[in-house]
Amino acid sequence: MLRALRNDPRLVNWFYGFAPPERGAVVLGHRRVYIVPTRLGWMFAATLGILLLGSINYAIGLGFALTFLLTGMGLAGMVHTARNLALLSVSAGRAEPVFAGEAAQFRLYLENRARFDRPAILARHIASGAQLVVDVGAGSIAEVVLAVPAKRRGRLALGRTMLETRFPLGLFRAWSYVEPDVHCLVYPRPEASSLPPPSPDATGGAARAQAPGNDDFSGLRAYQRSDSPRHVAWKSVARTGDMLTKQFTGESAAELWLDWHGLPTNLGTEQRLSRLAGWVLAAERSGARYGLRLPGALLAMGRGGAHRAACLQALALYEAP
Repeated sequence: MLRALRNDPRLVNWFYGFAPPERGAVVLGHRRVYIVPTRLGWMFAATLGILLLGSINYAIGLGFALTFLLTGMGLAGMVHTARNLALLSVSAGRAEPVFAGEAAQFRLYLENRARFDRPAILARHIASGAQLVVDVGAGSIAEVVLAVPAKRRGRLALGRTMLETRFPLGLFRAWSYVEPDVHCLVYPRPEASSLPPPSPDATGGAARAQAPGNDDFSGLRAYQRSDSPRHVAWKSVARTGDMLTKQFTGESAAELWLDWHGLPTNLGTEQRLSRLAGWVLAAERSGARYGLRLPGALLAMGRGGAHRAACLQALALYEAP
């Protein structure tokens, strides 16, 4: 019965005082801050109880004074613990795309609009356990970066995050939950594989056309099957064992089609996406113009950072028909 109530999202949202996901800046009102004694706090309360009983039994005036003094300090610490978290403003920053298997870097900004400092605030990601402790000065903003594992491609939501503090005495624990509306794009895990040969129907020719005359050497790139043996960097091959091709300024780039249907039929969907992601990275490094063909989607020829990001995003968000 209790487990069923705990799994009811409407009841959970009512208990925590918000309905996820939350857009914009989130202010932690007093009703969203919960506070309970820590283990040290319960031990402190038991000690006060023993002091009070001893003072009553033996009529010790100094015992009463010490008991009430420590009780007042504990209550003052409880107020400061709750105040350290209440009315804190939380907003989410942009999360840069990552590849599957890496850690997504989610950024939270804690804004303190009060005139007092807020030390020792712990931010913990509930699902992964990633956490960080920061101090937020008066009238300032602190950045919290949570490294959340990205296990699968697609859009990764930050999910529920807890903010906690035990300042100043450690006798009480105050906490609150936030769930900002922020996602991280997760690309497929790239597979290292040789590029396919240039397509015969590629615009501008299938092979890399060489400009005659005095082309200047501009660097090395990964070897492709269509490259001329005259342009292979044989010295680098003998030294490292990797096939590399000399690249010259003035030569026109090859045009490649990275085609879903050109992959072996025994590959599954995720394997195909991983190989295509590896091809996108390799084609971008080689300086070639490339296009991407997916079932139901076509990205025209191009190159550069924006084109690379568009191709990887199409792979990350691909859904089989």
